[in-house]
Amino acid sequence: MALKYLTAGESHGMGLTAILEGMPSHVPIREKLINTELKRRQQGYGRGGRMKIESDKIKITSGVKQGKTLGSPIALWLENKDFKAKKPLLYPRPGHADLSGGLKYNQHDFRNILERASARETAIRVAIGAICREFLSAFKIQVTGHVINIGGVCLERKRPSFKTIQTKQEKSPCRCIDAKVTKQMIARIDEAKIKGDSVGGVFEVIVHGLPTGLGSPMHWDGKLDAKIAQSLLSIQAIKGVEFGTGFDLADEFGSKVHDEIYYNKSHKNFFHKTNHAGGFEGGMTTGEDIVVRAVMKPIATLKKPLSSINIKTKKTCPASVERADTCAVPAASVIAENVLCFDIANALLEKFGGDSLEETMRNYEGYLGQMRQY
Repeated sequence: MALKYLTAGESHGMGLTAILEGMPSHVPIREKLINTELKRRQQGYGRGGRMKIESDKIKITSGVKQGKTLGSPIALWLENKDFKAKKPLLYPRPGHADLSGGLKYNQHDFRNILERASARETAIRVAIGAICREFLSAFKIQVTGHVINIGGVCLERKRPSFKTIQTKQEKSPCRCIDAKVTKQMIARIDEAKIKGDSVGGVFEVIVHGLPTGLGSPMHWDGKLDAKIAQSLLSIQAIKGVEFGTGFDLADEFGSKVHDEIYYNKSHKNFFHKTNHAGGFEGGMTTGEDIVVRAVMKPIATLKKPLSSINIKTKKTCPASVERADTCAVPAASVIAENVLCFDIANALLEKFGGDSLEETMRNYEGYLGQMRQY
């Protein structure tokens, strides 16, 4: 069994739709939790005017009854409050999908491209991820994230505990766990806003409580870290992904970066004292936390636009100016959390199967017992 979903809808259309298929029956689903994740996505210092218009509330139209999944496809609906027709877009924006999409689909109004390519689509993906988060909680698997860089203002690389990240990031408008660094990030965003510019950054997502062996090294498309990388890169404006120590591994000898293996006799489990691998070896989970970072480029729509071309006259002109964020890195970290929830839930179901939550959990507990006897 595997999870899959399909989304539909445009940025300024009537709303966003999704169908999630493959979720076992009897998984508790709380609309309040889904709406909490949607609200988290809308927050963060540097967001634009649309966040003042939208107040996302999910509507589950099938697949859930009396607060629990039925095992049938789950249909979701998210209304766009900012639903209106807008004038054609004739000046493609550098850094956006406008021109490439217009050429590909033979569209001369770039709004027909940007409306679907817009990051608004991530709202319904957050709702899907929130359902998967409910499923993961039954296995005591937790997912959190935080921002470690905005516009070159960086958090110290030393990693705090999972619990520290989980609690402190919610208190910061930049989702940064350090209050001093948060103030510096805010100043950097303000600087960009005054200039009519934008800033990007880096966020980190951590998955805690995983068993060893999710994913597979047997085929290229079975590697879970590769699937996660694809999912993160599918988030609008994400341009790079790394796990664990990541690109810094290039500067070290192998003896300094491979995670040595130990055994705890009382708990009958293998473990590592370090986690340079970021929770993966051979495309499989190691039992340590998944630690993955992604870089988000600055928002492409600028108040002081870059040069572009009028698609009709082919003459140079300023790019179109649309309502946009100055910085969306804090929001992207929330989106990434929920995207990973889907990937981890899918990996669990691929490994353990089950048409009901109870069946999946029996298979899961049997696997953990097998590992304790190894």
